[in-house]
Amino acid sequence: MNRLLEDLRVIEFSAFVAAPLGGMTMAQYGADVIRVDPLGGQIDYNRWPVAANGASIYWAGLNKAKRSVALALNKPEGREIARALATARGPGGGIVLTNLPPLPGLDYASLTAERPDMIMLRLSGNRDGSAAVDYTVNAASGFPLVTGQTSDGGAPVNNVLPAWDIAAGLHLTTALLAAERHRTRTGAGQEVVAALSDVMLATVGNLGYVGDVHINGRSRPAIGNDLYGSFGRDFATGDGRRIMIIALTPRQWRAIGKATGLADKLALIADVMEVDLDTETGRFEARDAIAAVLARWCARRSLADIAEALNSGGVLWGPFQDFVELVRDDPRCSPANPLFAEVDQPGLGRFPVPGLPVDFTASPRQPVRPAPWLGQHTDEVLASVLGLSSGEIGRLHDSGIVAGAAAL
Repeated sequence: MNRLLEDLRVIEFSAFVAAPLGGMTMAQYGADVIRVDPLGGQIDYNRWPVAANGASIYWAGLNKAKRSVALALNKPEGREIARALATARGPGGGIVLTNLPPLPGLDYASLTAERPDMIMLRLSGNRDGSAAVDYTVNAASGFPLVTGQTSDGGAPVNNVLPAWDIAAGLHLTTALLAAERHRTRTGAGQEVVAALSDVMLATVGNLGYVGDVHINGRSRPAIGNDLYGSFGRDFATGDGRRIMIIALTPRQWRAIGKATGLADKLALIADVMEVDLDTETGRFEARDAIAAVLARWCARRSLADIAEALNSGGVLWGPFQDFVELVRDDPRCSPANPLFAEVDQPGLGRFPVPGLPVDFTASPRQPVRPAPWLGQHTDEVLASVLGLSSGEIGRLHDSGIVAGAAAL
């Protein structure tokens, strides 16, 4: 948490990953992000992983530091309140972030009729407006067909990390800041639209794979865990673990030989295969021969012994580990890392949660704020943003238009 964006107010209508992540990022930078959900919660409110009591650890993870308002969005009066929140006056307001189809009266044209300098950031699936999610976009990206060991027609492997949602969410935060800066300079709002599939296509192109097809007429092969275009491979240790060893640079390559004591044997590969192992191309062409030498060395040692040797030698490497090993054993995931803070999360209890993975010298870290109960800030927001009286808010509760904190 920091306070760099504390003068901005963002109204978020969202579900799942991309827009919630974008909103949470803005909230962690200090913006007042108000997530507006229907009574009972949006479709992601109970998404896995969940605790034994049914509380969504997933939802809590992507909604930290936000305020929560619960409205009957299926009723005109509920949508009118949402519209009023979106268009509420103030230099830092008038910003909407969404990845959901617009409800009546909450589309960009309707909102700008009320507030001409409105900024709406909207994420769609495909550019033509048709539906897509991370897992369908990823299936089309080419990566699942090069994830695995061979290109022999085996089943594709769809990445379980929602990479395109994550990239889209961070693009939305950047776009929001760019649009708000434009409004500050010119006074003009705008609608900013991004398609999840375009985020994928841009990334595939930026990494060179679109150009590779057009220029070289080829696609990169499926080569398992090997590093494409240089040396990197996974190895089994003597005690049943697996590690990844990488050599992107000549210095990293020489460090492997020195740390393992195999420099002379590795040098012979260059002579036999007539390749220059100080180049990435040479190491990629000789990767199987290099791996054969390193595999014997790793198989004779425990992970602890390998770690001691490779760390002291400055080798670029890392162990494969599951989530339990990451949380239990990795010092980067410990309370000693200022990224994490112990937080009392409603419905889940006290546990370490991450804040911003960025440090600013001009804005020291503030305490990490947990995700709210659904509707926790309904009354507070209606009073502070819209200026409603306690009597008016009570009437809205009585008529089923708004709801307060929803405990499990």
